[in-house]
Amino acid sequence: MKQEVHRLTGSRNAVNLPPHITLIPPLRQNAEFEEKCIAALAAFAQTQRALSVGLKGFAWFGNRTLFVRVSEAAALQKLHEALNDWCAAHLPEVPVESRPFTPHLTLATRDLPRAQVPELRQLFAARAYEATFPVHSLTLFRHDGRQWQPCATFELG
Repeated sequence: MKQEVHRLTGSRNAVNLPPHITLIPPLRQNAEFEEKCIAALAAFAQTQRALSVGLKGFAWFGNRTLFVRVSEAAALQKLHEALNDWCAAHLPEVPVESRPFTPHLTLATRDLPRAQVPELRQLFAARAYEATFPVHSLTLFRHDGRQWQPCATFELG
């Protein structure tokens, strides 16, 4: 679907963003923090079990972000809460998020041409999609100035 959005709109973000569900929003920190973060996340992951995530249908954040809805969010919500609690105790540099957690899988964001949004909305409103997948790990990403790169993956205990 990301390739399709790219083909239809030219959105590079559609294909440059790795598929992911954000648990902690991006933040700027130094290399020392990254090392501390990797250690803390490795320890956290060992306290968690694999889970299943359900996806169903599409939605938008305004006119800028098209995403796949997370339909079975209870386990993911618990993981998110546990991670926030862990960060409060072990990574106080991570700010407390003020927005509600809305788990989603982004298909396109930011660089969608405004003129093409109505057609894209209509196309995805008429489409059905449903899937379930297992989650066995968490990944920490780092932005390299051009795109997001995975820098560490943590297997869930």
